[in-house]
Amino acid sequence: MGNFPTIILAAGKGTRMKSKVPKILHPVCGKPLIQYVIDTVSAVGSLKICVVIGHQAHSVKKYLGNKVTTIVQKKLLGTADAVKIAGRYLRNHKGNVLVLCGDTPLLNKNTIKQLIQCHQKSKAICTFLTAFVEDSTRYGRVIRDEKGSPIAIREEKDASRLEKNINEINVGVYCFKGEELLKGLEAIKVNPRKKEYYLTDIIDILSKRGKKIETVTTQDHQEGIGVNTREDLAFVESVVRKRILENFMRQGVTIVDPLTTYIDADAKIGQDTVIRPFTVIENSVRIGRRCIIGPFARLRPGTRIGNNAEVGNFAEISRSELGDYTLMKHFSFLGDAQVGSRVNIGAGTVTANYDGRRKNKTRIRDGAFIGSDSILVAPVTIGKKAITGAGCVVTKGKVVPDKGVVVGVPAKLISKSKR
Repeated sequence: MGNFPTIILAAGKGTRMKSKVPKILHPVCGKPLIQYVIDTVSAVGSLKICVVIGHQAHSVKKYLGNKVTTIVQKKLLGTADAVKIAGRYLRNHKGNVLVLCGDTPLLNKNTIKQLIQCHQKSKAICTFLTAFVEDSTRYGRVIRDEKGSPIAIREEKDASRLEKNINEINVGVYCFKGEELLKGLEAIKVNPRKKEYYLTDIIDILSKRGKKIETVTTQDHQEGIGVNTREDLAFVESVVRKRILENFMRQGVTIVDPLTTYIDADAKIGQDTVIRPFTVIENSVRIGRRCIIGPFARLRPGTRIGNNAEVGNFAEISRSELGDYTLMKHFSFLGDAQVGSRVNIGAGTVTANYDGRRKNKTRIRDGAFIGSDSILVAPVTIGKKAITGAGCVVTKGKVVPDKGVVVGVPAKLISKSKR
C-alpha cells in the first residue's frame, strides 16, 4: 500500500472518565489505549505517525517519548482544529493521509487495510469507515443521498428527529487526499452549540464541491467503540481480553476457563502450557512450553518461567525467573528471585526482597529443595542441591553452600546433603 502519514487525534479531556489520568493513557489489558491505535497503524504500514495531544500534554508526551511525532493543541477547539494544527506535518505531502482517534483500541488492522485499499482503488478524495449498530445514540450518523452516496455526517446534538433514526454511524477513521483535506479544513465553521470545529463537517463540504467520497463498512461494529466512560473502558477490556485468550488457544495453549483468566496484551506463553482458572498473568511475563499455571496464581511483570514448570494455587511471582522443571505448587511468594531448574519451592515459602530502601536479589541454584514456610531474607544465595528445613529463616547476606542443609531461626548449617 505504500507509506503514508497518520494523524491520531488524542487531545481531548475525557471529562466523563472522571479521572486525573489522561483518557488515552488508561490501560486496557496492561497497555494504554493510545498504544493499541499506534500498534494498529504501524502494522498497516504507516511509518510516519503524528499524535495531536492537548489535555495533560506533558504526561502523554512522556509516555509516547520518541515513538511518534507529537503536536500540541493548546486550545481544545475540536477535531478539525486538531487536524489543522497537524497540517504543517503534511505540508510537503502530496499523497494520502490517514486520520483516526486515539481512544479506539478495538480497530482491526485488516479493516484499516481494506479502507486504504478502497480509497486508492476508487481514487476518492475521502473514504471513511462506517458501521451499523442497533443503538446509534452518541454517534455521528451517516447521511446519504437518494443514490446512496455519503453526503454528510451528522453529530448527535445536531441531528434531526428523522436523522436520529439512522443506524449507520461514523466510526471516525478517514483516508484523505492530503491536499484536499487541507483545503476542506479551511472551510469548516465553528459549531454554534459546542463552539468547536468538527472534522465530520468536511464530508458535507467535500460533497457540495462535487468531490468523490466513499465508505467502507466494518462487519464488526465493536471496532468503532471509543472509550469515553469507565463503562466503555470495562467493555473494551472484556473484548480485548477475549481476543488475547482466543489467540493463545489458537497457538496451542490450554485455557481451562476463559471467563476467569486474565492475561495482559504483551504476555507470551509456550505451546501445551495449561492455564487453570482464576489466574492473572500481567505485563511482560514469559512462560515456556508444557507448564501448568494456577489455579489462583498471579504472575507479575518481569516474570520468566522455563519449560515444564508448575506454579500452583495462591502463588505469586514478581520480577523473578524460574528454570525448567521447577515446582512452586502452593501458597508462596517469590520476588526478585533467580531460581534454577528442578528446584522445589515448598508451601509457604517467601522471599523477603524489600528492606525498606531497595529490592534485593535471591538466588536459588539448580536442584535446591526449599522446605515449607522457609523465609529467605534477601540478598541470599541457596546453592545447588541445598536444602532449607521447614520453617527456617535464612538471614540477609547468607550463602548456603552446594548440598548444604540449613535449619532453624536463624538458619544454621548442620550437614551436607547426600542427594
